[in-house]
Amino acid sequence: MWDYSEKVMDHYRNPRNVGKIDNADAIGEAGSLTCGDSLKIYLKIKDGIVTDAKFQTFGCGSAVASSSILTEMIIGKSVEEVKKITNKDIADQLGGLPPEKMHCSVMGYEALEDALKNFDDLTDLDDLRNEKPAEKIVCTCFNVTENLIWDAIKQNGLRTVEEVTNYTKAGGACGKCKGLIQDIIDTYYKKEESHKEESSLSPAQKILKINKIIESQISPELQKDGGDITLVDIDGNKVLVKLRGKCSGCKNSHLTLKAFVESTLRETVDKNIDVIEVA
Repeated sequence: MWDYSEKVMDHYRNPRNVGKIDNADAIGEAGSLTCGDSLKIYLKIKDGIVTDAKFQTFGCGSAVASSSILTEMIIGKSVEEVKKITNKDIADQLGGLPPEKMHCSVMGYEALEDALKNFDDLTDLDDLRNEKPAEKIVCTCFNVTENLIWDAIKQNGLRTVEEVTNYTKAGGACGKCKGLIQDIIDTYYKKEESHKEESSLSPAQKILKINKIIESQISPELQKDGGDITLVDIDGNKVLVKLRGKCSGCKNSHLTLKAFVESTLRETVDKNIDVIEVA
């Protein structure tokens, strides 16, 4: 028997806001009946405020409780506030969930995110004009996307495949995707370490690293087309350079010379770097 908090049991036995909203302004879905859990959430939004929320769910007590308390958390809040809610917030409001049931809070977060995305699509003409690429499915058994796994790792500090399975169900059936899940975990923490390294660089270290990247990566790339780069000055995150030649031989050939230099330095040194081209 799982060790549930009193709040979980209360929301399971007496769920709030169960049902459907006719003419809802936003509808979001997560999970599926084939996976064992599914959730549909309906939102009524007026002047940027969520005025009502209801849900329909099929699943265990944790799924019902997570969905129930989520509706209470969002009613009366602005859309911008609601967008900041994470699955950890849902679990915390319930007084915690067993590790094996954390995927229920993730399902609530995913359904809410889906509803808000659909709402934004209807209110943003630019989004209507541009077709968005489909999200990559990592776990085909439970239809779990790469973005969902990435968000779960980021929000909850997950470090093992088992933890990801507890939070998202990914890898919990055939297990064929466990290698991909491990790759996502490794990639996330490599990026985290890289960001930590960037933020811990002293001004002198940053100057030395910029010089090294220009000499070892950027200049050789430009020289392939008879071009080159001269470092003029570094002032904080502003890097002043002289450029000549073209960038047709660069890996990022669609970029201008300045953009190529800037993107390279942002990826390797500091994401806040601005490259300024001087005569």
